[in-house]
Amino acid sequence: MTPRYAVIGNPVAHSQSPFIHGEFARQLGHDIQYERVLSPLDGFTATLRSWAQSGANGCNVTVPFKFEVPGLVAACSPRAQLAQAANTVRFDPQGWRADNTDGAGLVADIQQHAGMGLKGCTVLLVGAGGAAAGVLGPLLAAGPRQVVVVNRTPEKAAALAASHESWAHQHGSRVCAGGLQDAPALCLQGCEVLVNGTASSLAGAAAPVAERVLRPGTLAVDMMYGPAAQGFLDWAQAQGAQARDGLGMLVEQAAEAYAFWRGVRPHTPPVLAALRQRLATH
Repeated sequence: MTPRYAVIGNPVAHSQSPFIHGEFARQLGHDIQYERVLSPLDGFTATLRSWAQSGANGCNVTVPFKFEVPGLVAACSPRAQLAQAANTVRFDPQGWRADNTDGAGLVADIQQHAGMGLKGCTVLLVGAGGAAAGVLGPLLAAGPRQVVVVNRTPEKAAALAASHESWAHQHGSRVCAGGLQDAPALCLQGCEVLVNGTASSLAGAAAPVAERVLRPGTLAVDMMYGPAAQGFLDWAQAQGAQARDGLGMLVEQAAEAYAFWRGVRPHTPPVLAALRQRLATH
């Protein structure tokens, strides 16, 4: 039977995952089916079980259900355990397995597509919700000097940082936290990389932190893409930063998920180029 996968979320109609995974399959000569599955906000567990019982092989999980996944599977990868959230599930006969590929996707995009090494850098991570939780571990594992986590609610930033302190120490890095207004003091010399893990652009707030945290040439990445990222990108460019949207991360995390399912990692640059062209013409 043809292996079947899907992305489960709410909303999900906008998802580019079917296109991305279709491109991966063509590149590798694989025959797969990939669908979108809309889950009721209060019915994710039933939706996931129904998808598995239909004979499917796995799925991606998007907002707002990533935090529900670890409690529904037999085993989580170390990075999913660290994030306490997962975005990829594989329905193995011996038990469901989950992974979180978001952070690996972000790091790959920053280092490979944007050409910015993270080792020794100061990284400012804005946000402390599911998006930030998914990427903090892999960011620290890349060896920055420090990752500063700031959030509108400082207590959430502090809790996220505290949960990653031993992980940071293991990788020769450090993690600290504060409120949005604390970012300049915590990044005294500015940051080389700023990652926006909030939905600030959607609320019309293009600048999530004070502009003085940016250095000339800082790489400013919004984890969103399309119109949702435009306010942030415009703000970053106006300050002389390199502005980057989340499309590269989207493709790279999908490649990690594909490898988790199929055992081989696709070549991403042509798929990212095809996706950008597709969105530019739609």
